[in-house]
Amino acid sequence: MQYRDSANLDSSQVTSSSGGAGGRIAVGGVGGLVIVVLAVFLGFDPTALLAGTQAGPQQTTDSYAACRTGADIKQNRDCRFVAYTNSIQSYWGTAMTGYQPTTTRIFTGRVSTGCGTATSAVGPFYCPVDRIVYLDTGFFDQLTRQLGAKGGDAAEAYVIAHEYGHHISNLTGVLDRVQQAGNQTGPNSPQVKLELQADCYAGVWLANASKDVRSPIAAVTADDVARAADAARSVGDDRIQEQATGRIDRESWTHGSASQRQKWLTTGFTSGDPAKCDTFAA
Repeated sequence: MQYRDSANLDSSQVTSSSGGAGGRIAVGGVGGLVIVVLAVFLGFDPTALLAGTQAGPQQTTDSYAACRTGADIKQNRDCRFVAYTNSIQSYWGTAMTGYQPTTTRIFTGRVSTGCGTATSAVGPFYCPVDRIVYLDTGFFDQLTRQLGAKGGDAAEAYVIAHEYGHHISNLTGVLDRVQQAGNQTGPNSPQVKLELQADCYAGVWLANASKDVRSPIAAVTADDVARAADAARSVGDDRIQEQATGRIDRESWTHGSASQRQKWLTTGFTSGDPAKCDTFAA
């Protein structure tokens, strides 16, 4: 993924959190890979895995204030998270009438959210209560080392764009309707279709990321698209289940199979059109 050195970065869209160690954590009652199996890319209903709103003191800071232009990414690689977030929100600000900007909050270990207190074991997630995307960047090491993805900037950007896809579904009311439908699972469940819609929205952004001359993303290469698709496959329910347990249980799927996730990311990218992301009609 190539960055535009002259692009202005808005560091206020990315914050970091510290503290919050006093909270009670309830993320499925298990840890490590099992949590990844259950909750990787958690987004549609964080309250199912997040609990304990009594968090300890927590501070939110603008740790990315030094990220002012695209050129700063060369000196400080952390600035790429600002570039991803800015580009994603800039696109949706023009593509969606009434888009409401939010923030990406980077944390380490645990964080207090509007949906409860979460640990990094949950993986990246979107909380519809406070409308914030949460990310422990250590997940990207897990994506490559534990889940076998090739990784790279485009893979990271896909992860964040997926969570912002949930923000779009929240703003359109789709997320709320899925939550009200109950905790259904399986390859054709509303929950899976919601996750696939977020994958499609991520693909749409990827297709449009470099079209605005003000965007910090200067170019998206064929290798970038391949890495994003590879990341989508790596977090398919079937891939994760087989790696963790040696078996596949389709009826317990919450995010979709590797092929489903790649298909909808590709649909979004090849069309570049959010209207093509109606996974519920497919």
